[in-house]
Amino acid sequence: MSATERDLNGPQDTGRQYRNLSAPTFGITHLINQRVPMRDGVELMADVHRPDAEGRYPALIAASPYPRQIQDLGAPAGFIEAGATDFWVPRGYVHVIANLRGTGGSGGRFGFMDTQERQDLYDLVEWAAAQPWCDGNVGMIGISYFAMAQLEAAVERPPHLRAIFPLAATADLYEAASHHGLASSSFVTPFLSMLGLTADRSDAFWRRNPVLAPLRRVLNTPKVHHRFATMNGEAAVTMMRQLLKVPHSPHPWDDLWLDTMVRHPLRDSWWHERNLVPLLGNLDIPVYLGCDWENVPLHLPSTFTLWKALSHNPNVRMAMLGQYGLTWPWESLHHEALAWYDHWLKGADTGIMDGPPVRYMLPGADGWHTSACWPPAATHLEWALRADGTLGTDEGEPGRREYLTLGGGLNRTTASPVDPPSMLTWTSAPLDGHVDVVGDIELRLDASATAVDTAWIVVLQDVGPDDQVTDVTAGWLRASLRTVDEAASRAGAPVLPCDTAVAVPVGDDVTYRIPLVPNARRFEAGHRVRVTLTSDDQNPASPAIMNFRHASVGTSSLNSVRSTSRLLLPALGTGVS
Repeated sequence: MSATERDLNGPQDTGRQYRNLSAPTFGITHLINQRVPMRDGVELMADVHRPDAEGRYPALIAASPYPRQIQDLGAPAGFIEAGATDFWVPRGYVHVIANLRGTGGSGGRFGFMDTQERQDLYDLVEWAAAQPWCDGNVGMIGISYFAMAQLEAAVERPPHLRAIFPLAATADLYEAASHHGLASSSFVTPFLSMLGLTADRSDAFWRRNPVLAPLRRVLNTPKVHHRFATMNGEAAVTMMRQLLKVPHSPHPWDDLWLDTMVRHPLRDSWWHERNLVPLLGNLDIPVYLGCDWENVPLHLPSTFTLWKALSHNPNVRMAMLGQYGLTWPWESLHHEALAWYDHWLKGADTGIMDGPPVRYMLPGADGWHTSACWPPAATHLEWALRADGTLGTDEGEPGRREYLTLGGGLNRTTASPVDPPSMLTWTSAPLDGHVDVVGDIELRLDASATAVDTAWIVVLQDVGPDDQVTDVTAGWLRASLRTVDEAASRAGAPVLPCDTAVAVPVGDDVTYRIPLVPNARRFEAGHRVRVTLTSDDQNPASPAIMNFRHASVGTSSLNSVRSTSRLLLPALGTGVS
């Protein structure tokens, strides 16, 4: 097998039958450290990888704050996400890997999805289109921040951007950094530290480092490379946390940390500048969305926000991946993306637009499933959070359960045996038949608190006959920000502006509508459905998907949950007897 045909990790398609795909026929020419002028005179740095034959080719731009010099390193790290150069270039594409402003030797100051960053991406697209190696057709590639950059460029409408393929994207920075008012601190803190650490390193550090060259050879050997096919998001976050003790320049990274974690707890103009959703109404180029179901605390929510915001666009497709659908280094769905770009950039009839627009894996079931819309039509099962700790189709004897959450500084060395638990669970009886849950999930919570603010952290779980627990999805809500939007929560009062905090009426029952991140799961016969509720997931015993945890609200409160609370599950399969 030649280098241009090496095995790539992860699923490569969504079950469609493709045709007329570009074959790997070219070698690779590398043009490193290309200076890309911006409209204000600042220059971005880019590496251009192009076919080794004279001619003009479509360009695929991968732009991020991550080191462009090591996107081919092969490391299972969360910043190796630009895609496989040795897949794209031999198939007749120019792979342009660029560093955003203030990173990787690019001039200026990093702005974290600000207006300047969007303008830079417009200029980058138009620069690529004007180069002698480009035929004027430009797409973009890469996941996570690379996907966010695709959306940033697209909303600016550069004339030569023909299509994008943003997998695992975030369109609204607030949605990723703050989960309905709860700061996603265990991600944001190491993420910004990692950016500060890598951005400080010189070009020579990455290109002439005596460790990286042999490491690259080892990481890209087939046996080692294949082991990274199951490197999930939790592993990537754990790796980033190891960098927290390494010093980096405080500017702008610690300034941005203060902005995201401290200065702007509510939606304000700082966040509005970094919200692309209001700009998506003018986006009319083809867009291929996607994510993996496990990416609950980061990019999965925005995938569905994007789908809804782009409903006016007939050329939008979406693929939802199962376990290990997106791993590092990112190589999954390259054949799907090839069919997409051969169609939109080369005019080939590849079959990528055939069939329903939504294709998804259903964890617990086999094969790809399809839908003409999202979410698919479903019947919502309504299950009560019963006073006896079970999850049932009827409420049973009315009542309530309580748990305790404690703030810091109480000078307690250990918990007392008289303390209520710090977490509650409700578990269903074993299912008589399988239940396919696909779509929007909600917890309608009737609860009281003895503090003016608290947090509600909900995790939906699948419990197997052997008591093995699988986290499915989660939802979060800061009680004082229950009016963050109409869909999130209502307390019987008019909905207030989304930047308004309202104290919890101490001791009074309030109805909270807590949206869980949409998801899909086959709960098989004999399995049980479980809901876990807590108010502080800093405790390692508390479930946390991908090990993303939140800054504590800091209040001490005795929280009481009424049996009138209901879990709403969208079911495609059989009901529950």
